[in-house]
Amino acid sequence: MEDAIRAFMSFLDVERNASAETIRNYRSDLRQLTSFLSGTGHASRLIQVDHVTAEDIRAYLHQLDRKGEKASSLARKLAAIRSFYRFLLREESVQKNPADDIRSPKLPKPLPRVLAKDDAGALMDFPDGRSSLSLRDRALLETLYSTGARVSEAVGINIGDLDEGEGLVRLRGKGRKERVIPIGDVATRAIRAYRQSLGSESLERRPGAPLFLNHRGGRLTTRSVARIVSRYSSRLAGGAVSPHALRHSYATHLLDEGADLRSIQEMLGHASLSTTQKYTHLAGDRLAAVYDHAHPRARSVSTALPRKDQKPS
Repeated sequence: MEDAIRAFMSFLDVERNASAETIRNYRSDLRQLTSFLSGTGHASRLIQVDHVTAEDIRAYLHQLDRKGEKASSLARKLAAIRSFYRFLLREESVQKNPADDIRSPKLPKPLPRVLAKDDAGALMDFPDGRSSLSLRDRALLETLYSTGARVSEAVGINIGDLDEGEGLVRLRGKGRKERVIPIGDVATRAIRAYRQSLGSESLERRPGAPLFLNHRGGRLTTRSVARIVSRYSSRLAGGAVSPHALRHSYATHLLDEGADLRSIQEMLGHASLSTTQKYTHLAGDRLAAVYDHAHPRARSVSTALPRKDQKPS
């Protein structure tokens, strides 16, 4: 089975252009399945991909469920197994996909947390001081909020991807798809201040060098970005947020200010408009609250009392 997993990883990398994070997650999920099968009587190196049954997969998922695994994690692991066996079907290594008849767990669909505009502004100002790390953190926060970039896209930005003159930045999204989107003046000024703090050596780095660096001079990781965002956002009244909350806030604030859904879809890099449409619910809730507060006939007639100086007609 290990040989089949390696072949699948190569397929994801070469043919599907999957991200390194996706490949890492799929490999981990499939090796967890292999480990489970080894513990149920299969010899680790003798597990045959065409001997795995739907009952084996159900038992594996049931064990994870009993251990308290989240429904979203179970759904992801099942999706990894399905994709693995679709690949094996294409390669004619198996005759059927044992995961096809297994129903995915129902997932809750909570609306993403969105920062109020004042909170977003406050968050941008939290990194203070003139040290290169403080300036980096501010430039990073400004970039996330100014572009709506996924955290993996933000850490993947190279020096040559930023066009300050045109106010544009190139992002590499899911499936390594590239898109060029606007980046605001405030963010580009923060980036310039950060790069200048690193000295002339930084300004002369090659276009393919990473824009955001860790303290050792290497590319910043997604995990480090999550820690940075959490540290600063914990000072907000609502508590810490993830980097993805800045992406949600970016989209919702654009919609609040009149941007059309198609443009937001393109800037977020969503393949489907339906993915972007969840932000209409967020904006709709805000609009409903404004309407209820401001419109004279938003409340029921019984609560709309006449003024003291108003005579009944």
